[in-house]
Amino acid sequence: MAKGQFIAFEGCDGSGKTTVSRAVYERLKEEGYDVIYTREPGGIEISEQIRNVILDPKNVTMDERTEALLYAASRRQHLMEKVLPALEQGKIVLSDRYVLSSLAYQGYARGIGIEEVWRINEFAIEDHMPDHTIFLDIEAKTGIERLKNRASLDRLDKEALSFHERVFDGYKKINEMYKDQIVTFDANRPAEEVIENVWEYLKSVL
Repeated sequence: MAKGQFIAFEGCDGSGKTTVSRAVYERLKEEGYDVIYTREPGGIEISEQIRNVILDPKNVTMDERTEALLYAASRRQHLMEKVLPALEQGKIVLSDRYVLSSLAYQGYARGIGIEEVWRINEFAIEDHMPDHTIFLDIEAKTGIERLKNRASLDRLDKEALSFHERVFDGYKKINEMYKDQIVTFDANRPAEEVIENVWEYLKSVL
């Protein structure tokens, strides 16, 4: 049996990656692909519990390195329990976020250092990187404006605009570092157009 393909969706908060990735997932199912959809942090019971700790708005005293370690721990469990078994079964795995999120949010925006956070995650993922990474490109201010439509905001959503601007700058730096592995789409466009563009790209590589 051929090994499956692992596709990660990345972007700042409010970029529309959840909307786009879910829409693409539904299309893949309709086309008969053997595909699963998941998210980070979360995707399985243990990782969802860690997610609740990380994103609980009450946990305002969380240390930035604790935050980075919790993300890596959640990622490890999710990878071992859900992602890798699905890939071994030949499935396509779509994940809303993966390791580049940690590099942008904790490595760059929290000031820990991209290389330092990479080392934590290198231990966690053991070289298991996505086959394709889709980055939805939108400036922080625009993304935050979109968040106002959400029913509830988590701990990271509620961070100051300056934090989200650092996340955006971090992604730009990381995208340059991994430019051969990342495909960027303009997330300022209407959602239907972004979905169509991503869909056309994925059809060409799957």
